[in-house]
Amino acid sequence: MRQTRTISAAALMALLAAPTPVFAADDAALQAVRQEVARMRADYEARIQDLEKRLAQTETATNQAATTADEAKKTAEEAASKPDAKPAESNNAFNPAIGVVLNGTAATLHRDPSVYKIPGFSLGSSAKPVDRGFALGESEINMSANVDQALYGNLTVSYARDNTASVEEAFIQSTTLPGGFTLKGGRFKSGIGTLNEQHAHTWDFADAPLPYLAMLNQQYGDDGAQVRWLAPTKMFIELGGEGFRGDAYPANGSANKGVGAKSVFAHMGDDIGKGGEGGSWRVGVSELWTRASNRTIGNDTFYGDDRLTIVDGVYKWAPNGNFADRYVKLQGEYFYRAENGRFNDLTDSTRQQGFYTQAVWQFMPQWRTGLRYDRVWAANPNAALALSTLDPQGQVASRQSVMVDYSTSEFGRFRLQGNLDHSTTKLDPQLILQYTVSLGAHGAHAY
Repeated sequence: MRQTRTISAAALMALLAAPTPVFAADDAALQAVRQEVARMRADYEARIQDLEKRLAQTETATNQAATTADEAKKTAEEAASKPDAKPAESNNAFNPAIGVVLNGTAATLHRDPSVYKIPGFSLGSSAKPVDRGFALGESEINMSANVDQALYGNLTVSYARDNTASVEEAFIQSTTLPGGFTLKGGRFKSGIGTLNEQHAHTWDFADAPLPYLAMLNQQYGDDGAQVRWLAPTKMFIELGGEGFRGDAYPANGSANKGVGAKSVFAHMGDDIGKGGEGGSWRVGVSELWTRASNRTIGNDTFYGDDRLTIVDGVYKWAPNGNFADRYVKLQGEYFYRAENGRFNDLTDSTRQQGFYTQAVWQFMPQWRTGLRYDRVWAANPNAALALSTLDPQGQVASRQSVMVDYSTSEFGRFRLQGNLDHSTTKLDPQLILQYTVSLGAHGAHAY
């Protein structure tokens, strides 16, 4: 092509330099030159149009990629700071999402956890520290999916160190009710408080706070039904109510013809500043009423009513609202429980209180550290219960914890935690190494 253009240009200059008779004598050559110039012009224009088209396509693809990245970042930030989360929306429609969570610990404890006691509290069977030595923690298999256009279903089976399996959750949930309402039925964790509804592997520490151990046997879940209402407001406002069979602690007895527990809860929260740059917050209050017809723990038996009040709060902050690299989370809950009935055929009017407060700081990607302080205490005015399980003997149980953890990714985490446990009369120093890994699909968790 370059050689042809050179020849054509030379021919054109020769024609221009020649006298007029040459033009008259060689019209054919002149016509050929004109045709070559026209062809070259068309070739250049075609090439320019092709380059302009390719440039436009490249610019469009670049803009789309940038827009997609911005949208993905915004979605991730909103998901990290938004108080409410609906797991049904994270699964492919009608395709079961199957996930496995493996959890294990290696721990040293001064006192035997199998004989763990807190003065003034009649503890449930699961209210104890982690096991000594190497142990399988609460590992689980989860299956969830949209049943159809109106229902979502979830099944979670948990496995313990003694090779026993139990149905932790098995429920159906509505997805299309109008007016902000959601219904749930089956077996599930109650929506009271902050930690109660969260699976243990999502906690910021390896064990449950003392109020959860002492008053809820770690967590409260049972067979029942739940209704939630999400207000149509910019601020997150949620109201809920539940009715349960009443088999689980602190009820244990399915009183009132199979409805032995009920609860109500309210939560509200919002972002602070534009785009949540000032952080986000959520606060709530919950009430759980249970009635025990025959709550037997060891040699102790309780008949009567139990009322538990929980006040909870969470605050999260990250630079520029980006929770991927660094963030701070402050969290706390206060518990007040009143029991009235008969404990070992003696009048029981126990009043119990407790709280925990914790702070977690992700100081760089994949690395976090945290501090926690928890405390419970009890009072019983009945002198006849002196030296019984409900006698606090002047003791106030407390514990201080510090942890640091490293996440290989969003699917794997290793945690080292130290506790100074003052739950009993003697100090129990504890050191816990925990791993938690997730395989397969797993739905989003609450705020």
